[in-house]
Amino acid sequence: MKNSLRFSLLAITTVATAIFGWRMYSLWQQEILWGHLPLFFFVAAWVSFVLLFWKKYTRHPKSLRWLGLSTLSGVLLAVGFPPFPTTILLFVAWVPLLLVEHEISKEKERESDIPKSEIRNPKLSLLPYCYHTFVLWNVLVTWWVGNTAFIAGIVAIWLNSLFMSVPFVLFHFTKKALPKTGYMAFVAYWISFELLHLNWEISWSWLTLGNAFAEFPSWVQWYEYTGVFGGTLWILVANVLVFRLLEKLDFKISPKKIWREHRWPLLKIKALVLVPIAGSLLMYFNQKDRGRDVEIVVVQPNFEPHYQKFYIPEEDQMQTFLRLSASSITEKTEYLVWPETSFNAGRIDELASNRFVRQLQHFLEKYPNLKLVTGVSAYKIFKPDEPHTSSTRKEERGNDVFYWEAYNAALQLESGADSIPFYIKSKLVPGAEILPYHKFLFFLKPIVDQLDGSVEGHGTQAQREAFPSQSGRVAPVICYESVFGDYHGGYVRAGAEATFIMTNDGWWDNSGGHKQHLAYASLRSIETRRSTARSANTGISCFLNQRGDILQPTKYGEEAAIRGTIKFNEEITFYVRWGDLIARIGLLATLILLVNLLVKRIQRKTVDGGR
Repeated sequence: MKNSLRFSLLAITTVATAIFGWRMYSLWQQEILWGHLPLFFFVAAWVSFVLLFWKKYTRHPKSLRWLGLSTLSGVLLAVGFPPFPTTILLFVAWVPLLLVEHEISKEKERESDIPKSEIRNPKLSLLPYCYHTFVLWNVLVTWWVGNTAFIAGIVAIWLNSLFMSVPFVLFHFTKKALPKTGYMAFVAYWISFELLHLNWEISWSWLTLGNAFAEFPSWVQWYEYTGVFGGTLWILVANVLVFRLLEKLDFKISPKKIWREHRWPLLKIKALVLVPIAGSLLMYFNQKDRGRDVEIVVVQPNFEPHYQKFYIPEEDQMQTFLRLSASSITEKTEYLVWPETSFNAGRIDELASNRFVRQLQHFLEKYPNLKLVTGVSAYKIFKPDEPHTSSTRKEERGNDVFYWEAYNAALQLESGADSIPFYIKSKLVPGAEILPYHKFLFFLKPIVDQLDGSVEGHGTQAQREAFPSQSGRVAPVICYESVFGDYHGGYVRAGAEATFIMTNDGWWDNSGGHKQHLAYASLRSIETRRSTARSANTGISCFLNQRGDILQPTKYGEEAAIRGTIKFNEEITFYVRWGDLIARIGLLATLILLVNLLVKRIQRKTVDGGR
């Protein structure tokens, strides 16, 4: 690309970035939501970055080809995720990037035989190309995080892209040192990365590859055995087989000759893709919901969270909740489900005396068989001799000093009950609810303040639990927790017969975010074979059956109350019993590969030192 054209494009994208940024700032000043503006801003900003550092991407004669291929991989990975209906493209989405890695490896091998003084091109690096792929993937699928908080969007997208680059670059070096196990390393490292991303404090596992099949739950009914890592393994192996086949193809010959010479590899790839889908469809059409019928009412109050939810008087919000609930409850209704943080329940040791809890207990007296399961905000004040947690906050009022802990929680109320079951959300949203490793990352406090969070974060509890009643036992799943398969299985291991998801998806505006979040709930239903009642503060509330079908979905941005009957099931699936077995095997393979890589490196240094 000529410099004049590059500078012209850079000027255009820079101006576009500034315009989108100014428009977002202007709307923020007017308390108007941004819609899709963060998508346009992030895309324009990244294109500007690539053009600005053009020489980093074009230092080699093949660089433009590699940039094009890495761009193609990023786009294919993105359109493979909900709400796009093109999931099938994930079976080839990695191939362009694998081709970039292969060609860079070959160039390095060629240059290793040339004296350094004769090498005209600067040192080759895979990182700029794979990072470009992962930025595009993150931007095009999760741009809506910018609607929650702008800084959060930047951190989530660009930091997560860097994390994703680590296993891919590590695979690149492993393939060079251990060529026979190179593509096995690609599969093992990526699975291990996804497992880590599910379990550390900087957890942003939205783009776990196996989640993509949430758009077509009928394709992955076997998740009741494998969980989402079965889908991740499926995608990665298919891509490796397609890539290895492309290495051998001669496109100068006729398609008939290609078929004759490569029939078995082509059939193998076809079988790898179609047989699991066919088996899943067979399971899907034969899957019947198990258990006993329970009537549920789900409420969607539709309080916009940025400018309404936390500013409308709680008394007015409570009247909306009660009005919507009363409009749908019948004598047969056994559960009423409200969304995340429906009201402030105050101190957890004084729940029974909370004014809203008393009001709700009075409401429930009209319905002796009814249980209310709802999300609440709450807090705990530590006693003088009580040990503190890492999320403990200190507050001074005059001469008094006290220590307390905030909770995003759920509780269950029913008329005549002796106690109030209480659950504390324990998979917290990084930034908004927890500053990961805050003792070391204290300097990020300004970002956390932008997210209305705190350095200390929210409190958690060690184990999952199920709320018991005469109607059964239910899982009180709060928002982000519904993205984590094995974690979600903990509710079932604790006795849950059905799942109630309480969430507030309005933070993301009417974007792909709330649609993806809902779709992922389908996978949890399949993994556990538990029916689900989902209550969102605003869109999309619904019911899900045990094969992941979404039933009676509400519209985004509207008040609603829906009534449905779901099954309470006691059977335990293989996945619930054994969890992420595939991921643990992948982690073991990673450890073995890394040990071999280390041994190989030591041996090479020993040989070089002996010369």
